[in-house]
Amino acid sequence: MKTIAFATGAAAIAGCCCLPAVGPDYEKPDIDTPSRVLDDAGLPTTNLTATGEYKPAEGEDDVRAVITTNDVARWWRHFNDPVLTGLVDAAVTNNMSYLMARERLVASRWELVGTFSAFMPRLDASGGFARMERGENTSTMWGTGRTLHRDMYSGGFDATWEIDLFGGSRRATEAAFAAAMAEECNLDDAKVSLTAEVGRQYIELRTTQQRIEVARTNLVLQSETYDILKSRLDSGIGDELAVSQSKYIVDETRAGIPALLAQEETLKNALAILVGEMPGALHESLADCPRRDWLVEPRRLESAPVDLIRGRPDVRAAERRLAAEVARIGVAKSLWYPKLYLNGSLGLESVKAGKFLERGALYGSLGPSVSWPIFQGGNLYANEQAVVARASEACYAYEFAIENAFREVCDAYAAYTQEYHRYEALKGAVKAAQDAVAISNDLYKNGLRDFTAVIDAQRSLLRLQESLVVSRGQISSRIIALYKALGGGLSRVDDEDGEAKDAEI
Repeated sequence: MKTIAFATGAAAIAGCCCLPAVGPDYEKPDIDTPSRVLDDAGLPTTNLTATGEYKPAEGEDDVRAVITTNDVARWWRHFNDPVLTGLVDAAVTNNMSYLMARERLVASRWELVGTFSAFMPRLDASGGFARMERGENTSTMWGTGRTLHRDMYSGGFDATWEIDLFGGSRRATEAAFAAAMAEECNLDDAKVSLTAEVGRQYIELRTTQQRIEVARTNLVLQSETYDILKSRLDSGIGDELAVSQSKYIVDETRAGIPALLAQEETLKNALAILVGEMPGALHESLADCPRRDWLVEPRRLESAPVDLIRGRPDVRAAERRLAAEVARIGVAKSLWYPKLYLNGSLGLESVKAGKFLERGALYGSLGPSVSWPIFQGGNLYANEQAVVARASEACYAYEFAIENAFREVCDAYAAYTQEYHRYEALKGAVKAAQDAVAISNDLYKNGLRDFTAVIDAQRSLLRLQESLVVSRGQISSRIIALYKALGGGLSRVDDEDGEAKDAEI
């Protein structure tokens, strides 16, 4: 008995420590990422090109700050808005979707802990009582003329220990570890998406509130014009057509405000949900729009941020899922090989209750056993090929994640830098529209133009002022989209020594 136990233990140690695990060892794929300069519209100047567009600043005239890693990590602080900062902090604490992602991470970690049980012996306890009766006509008692009555008392322990000779359990642990890391990356990705969504909804809310203010300001001015025209008409010196035209301009502007108010309500409720509150909970804190501009200092990228793209949480999650699928190939391959077990049992068994605890009721066994699949109807081969196919799919998914991340950065950067050119053009248009309103009013008062010119000028001014407000909001929303595409929203970006670093991208 001692010899068998020693030999089995020696085989276990040799198998676990010396034999390599079957299946491929994971190597991170080397996927090329373009290292070209991103399309950049540049900071617009007052100079114009031959086609009449704004010429971008060059060299030292381009005063835009270069985006750094710390800019990306906590991007919302650059807005210097305590309300936005508070919303982001509340969201990462109370948002339901984020909390669910956090619980998925906890579950994956416990699943990882569970895989280590494969390296430990299994011990089961059992006990029972049975009463057996056999009549004189049963096969075992036939011809004896007796009836058998017997009680059986039993209790004991059964132990089984699988020796991981070919690494199936080791590969399963590798897969579980990679899957847990993928869930951790998914949690980071949820945080990136959550902070960006809070920022986007907040900027859209403030933009909507500013559009309401523009509409109400124009409504007051248009109403004053209408009152003057109506008063002159009532005095017998006015123009009835001009009064009617002025009236429908006032009503047109007034009709646009309810839709903006409904949109404001929707955005407030959306922000409440994002921060884990019931709709209506944030109405008081978000009621008044500060008289400020949310434009931050213009920023630029010097080149394609390859490291940040590869470090995006969704890209890292795809890479870890690939590692898990590669490890599962080893698990599938290990099923082809024999399994070595060390089995043992120890217990008590007696037909008399009074002698159940005596030495004579003791039984036990210890020894190895081997299990080797010979014929499974093609199941093992089919299972292995399915796992290999899933690993190939995961590899394609990882490559696609990198390509998609690079596309998002390119798109967001182009949209952000181009919006500045639109904004500069709209500023000039608003100034011209304001002048047009003043001139058309003077011409109408002097009888040199009819009121249609005033109507056209007022309509154009309202439309252009709204477009200017929207463009300001778009600049802020698009820099947030750029930060999101760069993986922004995590607490910090660390270097190899664990110290926070701030490097240009």
